[in-house]
Amino acid sequence: MRTFSPKALGRVALCVAIFGTMTSSANAQRQPRTITTAVPFLLISPDSRAGGMGEANVAIADNASAMFWNPAGLGFQKGLDVNFTHANWLPAFNADLFYDNLTIKRHFAGFGTFGLGITYLNLGETEVRTAQNVAAGTIKSYEFAVTGSYGARIAQSLAVGTSVRFIRSALTNVGAGSEQGAGIGTSISFDLALLWKPQFGGYFADRWSFGLNISNIGPKMTYIDEAQADPLPTNFKIGFAYRVLSDKYNSLTLAADFNKLLVNRSAFLDGRKLSPDEVNRLDSASQRRVTYRADNVFSAMISSWGASGGGFRSFTVGVGAEYWYGSPQLLALRAGYFYEDPEFGGRRYLTFGAGVRYAAFGVDFSYLQSVEQQHPLDGTVRLSLVLNFPNIGLKQTKPVK
Repeated sequence: MRTFSPKALGRVALCVAIFGTMTSSANAQRQPRTITTAVPFLLISPDSRAGGMGEANVAIADNASAMFWNPAGLGFQKGLDVNFTHANWLPAFNADLFYDNLTIKRHFAGFGTFGLGITYLNLGETEVRTAQNVAAGTIKSYEFAVTGSYGARIAQSLAVGTSVRFIRSALTNVGAGSEQGAGIGTSISFDLALLWKPQFGGYFADRWSFGLNISNIGPKMTYIDEAQADPLPTNFKIGFAYRVLSDKYNSLTLAADFNKLLVNRSAFLDGRKLSPDEVNRLDSASQRRVTYRADNVFSAMISSWGASGGGFRSFTVGVGAEYWYGSPQLLALRAGYFYEDPEFGGRRYLTFGAGVRYAAFGVDFSYLQSVEQQHPLDGTVRLSLVLNFPNIGLKQTKPVK
């Protein structure tokens, strides 16, 4: 029998625990408030531009990264766009983790805009040892997703979009202890999205946009067996953007996103379903006997709005601003703030970013500064390379003779 070495187990536990901070409560005494999922890397902001704006982009979604933020945004886009982002992930732990995201979108006249994306998270290598503490090689842990997206206008001011995603999580290819399976799982998911750009008159003309995206709708991820399957991070995202300033050389946009995980785990004791208040009234011995069962994805999309799913308190809020100078756009400055209720993880951080564009080429940079001390996300830097060819895919009109 092969097992992880203590060092290897520590590293895997570190990864799981850290990613848990993205989706779970910091209050260990209120277990029903804990919201944990499989493959939380699907929630990582995939581009430096939005990363510098407090991760607020669902109502903007005007480049290839719309595949993540709001695939309906593809419906308003033309041309060919490529975005590649790299980040050393959780730099405070110096664990050799990194995150890469590549997205490509192309408009086809008369059909709409299609996108293809690949997301990869490297979780490093760990040592495997036998039960006799003899080295048995190393394993490489990673997760990735391949996404196809489509967006199209259904009205002058309204677009719809969807994404379909294949997900693979390979934490380990060997079992631990008495477990018969391995830490490898696959799943699929899809997104449903809307983007509305109302055409108000006067001063408010072409200034507002509103976005909605329900992402990662799909079956649970199974590593060992179905009894231990974990739900995907099905996420409800809604937000708005407002262009405060827009003239030939200057543009300033404010944006806000509101996110909620549509995930719920029901508590059971001796076969009886308990409410969150009932669990909290139990003594410590009884609480240790409580088991939690994840609702299926469609049930959770309703039950997660109740007390056990955190209700409205489990929302996260991201707000940001982006200023562009130049005609055409040349230099961008960005800033934002992200907030999560302390009972549901307590993430709070400031974000800053900048970008430059020259002809078809662009570079974006973002930096995350945690409000909390020694937070694992503190100091996260994202760097994105952008290529944009706005005329590719447009209909070519024949010259008049």
